[in-house]
Amino acid sequence: MGMRQERRLALGALALLPLAGQAQEAPVVALPQLEVGGQAATNGYQTLRSSTATRTDTPLRDVPQSVTVMTQEAIRDLSMQSMQDVLRYVPGTGYSQGENNRDNPVLRGQNTNASLFVDGVRDDAQYFRDLYNIDRVETLLGPSAMIFGRGGAGGVVNRVTRQADWTELRELRVQGGSYGNARISGDINQPLGDHASFRMMGMYETADSFRNGVHLRRTGLNPTLTLRDGNATTLRLSYENFRDERTADRGIPSLRGAPLPTGVGSFFGDPRLSTTHANVNAVNAFVEHNFENNLTLRNQFRFASYDKQYQNVYASGAVTAAGTVPLGAYNNSQKRDNFYNQTDLVGRVQTGPFSHQLLAGMELGRQVTDNLRNTGYFNALGANATTFNAPVFAPTISTPIVFRPSATDANNHGVADTFALYLQDQVQLLPQLQLIAGIRYENFNTNFTNNRTGDRFLVSDSVFSPRLGLVYKPVEPLSLYVSTSTSYLPRAGEQLASLTLANSALKPEQFTNHELGAKWDLRPELSLTAALYQLNRTNIAVTDPANVARAILIDGTRTRGFELGVRGRVTEAWSVMGGYTYAESELLADQSATIRKGNTAPFVSRNVVSLWNRYDFAPQFGSYIPRLGLGLGVIHQSSYFAAADNAVRIPSFTRLDAAAFWDINPQYRAQLNIENLNRARYYPVADNNNNISPGAPFAVRAALTVRF
Repeated sequence: MGMRQERRLALGALALLPLAGQAQEAPVVALPQLEVGGQAATNGYQTLRSSTATRTDTPLRDVPQSVTVMTQEAIRDLSMQSMQDVLRYVPGTGYSQGENNRDNPVLRGQNTNASLFVDGVRDDAQYFRDLYNIDRVETLLGPSAMIFGRGGAGGVVNRVTRQADWTELRELRVQGGSYGNARISGDINQPLGDHASFRMMGMYETADSFRNGVHLRRTGLNPTLTLRDGNATTLRLSYENFRDERTADRGIPSLRGAPLPTGVGSFFGDPRLSTTHANVNAVNAFVEHNFENNLTLRNQFRFASYDKQYQNVYASGAVTAAGTVPLGAYNNSQKRDNFYNQTDLVGRVQTGPFSHQLLAGMELGRQVTDNLRNTGYFNALGANATTFNAPVFAPTISTPIVFRPSATDANNHGVADTFALYLQDQVQLLPQLQLIAGIRYENFNTNFTNNRTGDRFLVSDSVFSPRLGLVYKPVEPLSLYVSTSTSYLPRAGEQLASLTLANSALKPEQFTNHELGAKWDLRPELSLTAALYQLNRTNIAVTDPANVARAILIDGTRTRGFELGVRGRVTEAWSVMGGYTYAESELLADQSATIRKGNTAPFVSRNVVSLWNRYDFAPQFGSYIPRLGLGLGVIHQSSYFAAADNAVRIPSFTRLDAAAFWDINPQYRAQLNIENLNRARYYPVADNNNNISPGAPFAVRAALTVRF
């Protein structure tokens, strides 16, 4: 931990002294005043507590659920550029390609593009997120509807943003690297007296790629203002504008059940016509008040407007016997406005020998979404030609394409309204035994219009999502837990665009997780976690074989696994993070003629290992900041299937990464990161059997951070 971090923690502790004094007589339950998303007692790569999993400030070892926190220091040390980079070091998680136009994590075998949150509020539009304004990333595995609402089948990923506080900061970071990468980011935090503080964060990045014709450009700007009235009331306001523009590169096709052996840079399609653009504008307001009667009331409002457009020319099939690759094309636009308001009341009460930490909350939400899709027609081949066969040795094309709606292309408008109430009790039954029990009632209404056909649907789902867990601590640093939880997904789907006449009356999909785990703070700076789980997915909608106009419900998947995680300092100089995952995800019923019972779910590797090590030399100026540090990481991922038909298997790989750090003086810090040091040929993600992404053969990034 550096001087600045130590000063920040010390100031935070001083600010909370009045509350600590009250706690000796009657404990006060309150979220810390300077952290949106909850307190996170962070020490290097380790985090000891958070408010995200329970919406109350709770030690992580008292949470009966697998929770992994990627700290700001870890993000910086590994020079993480994306959410995919973050999840590589989180046990139980993976990633799919998402047509290379959006974040698409795979959480305990569940492929999702909407289980993403920011400061605990839904952030479910399809785009690539950045880390320039992020304090930490929290991954909660297992269904979490009691806290987060619909979806979150295999878990959720929550980004916690940095907020204005009372530590003066001026920081500029400049980065450059392989394939034309150039990035600059800044962070200025300025206290404005005892009652106000202002913070401004910004970023600009541009890059090419080892893939032919692929480019990236993104910008971000995030001002925040914090106001406080002593220890009683805190108000935080923020605005963000984020833009991401890049080539939608869907990778390479398959040949005889494996990725096509082709040049790592070969682009299949037309990169000039394969573009994606996202523009996000978001306003957040958070207020918290601590009452003298052991109650805390907080309210968070978020409005976010998403404008997303993408277009791609891509491999739409496998390599043929004639040595050609079929190419297809389409574009899609999505505009979404999210309005969410969350209100929580938190307090402690004593009933006889039992102490309770109670949470009561309400969430209101409205999402207005417009989707429009157009098919690409290759007019040189005919007015209605939707496939272009390119030679496998010359797969990058340049031919006229006209984009217009087909008879089945999406053109819809939807308004989804959410009303939810939730209650939770964390009960100290015995000095060594805690119970956490909660339930959420959610009413989800979707008003959906298919502009192409004129069909209109008004669908209402009312569900209860329970959560129950027991935590037993035979000794204080060790906790053993057992838990069960559920989530559901309405027929509108994750992106609220899947309603049809055939499925509108069907029950929501349901996800049930049973988990047994252990958390051990082996030493104050080092934490070990282990979890054994079974996650069942039911109520999958498929076409009725006896009536193709009708949908029926069947069992979906059963995922069983074991996760082991480690984070923190083994010694004062040696820091580690990573883990091991063993997972089996099996289809429980036939879903089509090719997707059969017993198949393995896509994107799920049986074994995944990731471990990052940093060793520090020569403490500087008597402080904790090392003068020199070296890092070495390994990622191993066994083979996985690119689709549920199990027709294409993606081979296993092992990748080595390295880094060097040099704190020149308290103002200057230099860093060098090397990715794929062993130059492995690998395919980290796929979207289907013929959209398979090669990994970078070798990449170097150098950065200089200046504080002034």
